[in-house]
Amino acid sequence: MPWHIDLDYPTYGAAREGFEWNVPDDYNLVADLLRKHDDTDAPALRQRYPDGRAETYSFADLDAASDRVANALAARGVGAGDTVAVVLPQVPANPLTHLACWKLGAVSLPLSVLFGPDGLESRLDDSGAVAVVADTDCRAAVREAAAACDALAHHVEVDWRGEGVADGLDAFDALLDAPAAFDRVETTPETPAIVMYTSGSTGPPKGVLHGHDVWLGHCPAFSMYFELDTEGTFWTPADWAWIGALGDLLFPAWHYGQPVVGYPMGSFDAREAYDVLAREAVTNAFLPPTAIRMLMNEDPDEWDLALEAVCSGGEPLTPEILAWADEELGGVPVNELYGQTEANLLVTNCRRWFDARAGSMGKPAPGHEVAVLDPDTGERKPDDEVGHLAVRRTAPSGEPDPVVFHEYLNRPEKTAAATVEDDAGGSWHLTGDLGRRDEDGYFWFKARDDDVIITAGYRVGPGEVESALLEHPSVEQVGVVGVPDDLRGEIIKAFVQPVAGVAGDDDLREELRALVRDSLAKHEYPREIAFVEALPTTTTGKIQRRKLRDGE
Repeated sequence: MPWHIDLDYPTYGAAREGFEWNVPDDYNLVADLLRKHDDTDAPALRQRYPDGRAETYSFADLDAASDRVANALAARGVGAGDTVAVVLPQVPANPLTHLACWKLGAVSLPLSVLFGPDGLESRLDDSGAVAVVADTDCRAAVREAAAACDALAHHVEVDWRGEGVADGLDAFDALLDAPAAFDRVETTPETPAIVMYTSGSTGPPKGVLHGHDVWLGHCPAFSMYFELDTEGTFWTPADWAWIGALGDLLFPAWHYGQPVVGYPMGSFDAREAYDVLAREAVTNAFLPPTAIRMLMNEDPDEWDLALEAVCSGGEPLTPEILAWADEELGGVPVNELYGQTEANLLVTNCRRWFDARAGSMGKPAPGHEVAVLDPDTGERKPDDEVGHLAVRRTAPSGEPDPVVFHEYLNRPEKTAAATVEDDAGGSWHLTGDLGRRDEDGYFWFKARDDDVIITAGYRVGPGEVESALLEHPSVEQVGVVGVPDDLRGEIIKAFVQPVAGVAGDDDLREELRALVRDSLAKHEYPREIAFVEALPTTTTGKIQRRKLRDGE
């Protein structure tokens, strides 16, 4: 089919030279992911549960079920351009809701089950979501958030544990009783399909809007980091709310007609992960560096593994991880990748084409032009000179890179600030990351250009955590930074100035941690809290996070 991404090239150079997107004008995600395969009865989702239950869905099964969900949502008034939030773990209702949205011409909004009411409210309200499909465990948080969201009209619950749906809420299973056939809307590659939120260094989270061709844009790198072997069984423990799970593994695997394992693990457990890898004979896995470090604490020889390739991203891989994989996994390649919510899977490795270098992100995937730029002039930096990592948004011919986002939702000034025009008539997206390119074409990450904290693969904006902590009546001022951590790369540390007359103690520390976990998100709470008499500020009163990080 014209939209099947094929990297059947003998060398990296040949792939870079010969690759073209050739995306058809009527491209639609559902037609690509579910309908184009020669055998639509082949398994697409091997769903497994901690209690031992197991289900298997073929591509045809997912197509029929998402037709029913699309009909049910349409009956509730959801149509083209509307936004539907998905607050679910790794269960079938998660991708079924996305697929139904894309058949309707609606926009899906993945949100983590880790979010509390404040984290949900800001994203539901900013996106104008009209419906939310959520886990029963998220009921209280969704209800509290929904009370402040005028556009939100429907709350659907997914009861995969068998605990019962609350009175007055729609049950997802009831949506599956809707009519079985649905005529999907006509789309183009640019038709809006999904919005994902990423925290900035200050202010509210930003909604990143992508079109129907977004997962197609991930496929060249997907082929590379899985060593040009796009057949097998695929799994990631990563949350299906994040682009790292949806874009790095789930939807590209379906583009290639391959089965994915779904398993709602909850908190990552290394032995449980090994059990999944062995029991499901997983050949290709996306494992964040933090998960790999936890796996390194167990003996993989206890399990009969079928792993052939691992990809990892979110933070640089250390030489120790690569050495462990060589020694303990029998030489299974672990390939680093680089990207972000705005433009994912830009740079990666492929051992069949070139040697990996510890600490390097690798080389740009075919179809993506990546450079190190001066953000003011748009000019390329010389090799080995640090600058802003950038990806070409549009070529001089006007052809867009499908992996680059359309816009920051409701924030045109932010979109413009991250875009640089060039003299050739094209444009570049500035990632906000600093890095360099060496003379052999390898890219090396240096640092963020802002205060975003990368902890266990999650990107956390300190401003949102600070706002949550300031809600506590005992907090006068607060500054939040990331500090190095052997397991998670970075952890969140809060420097708290209590109000007059309050002494910081362990009880207050636990109250503050619980406040962030419960109101904002379970992965955004400060693992370290230091109480200080005063915080370093600029002459205009802004907290100087750099001085907090440097211990000044």
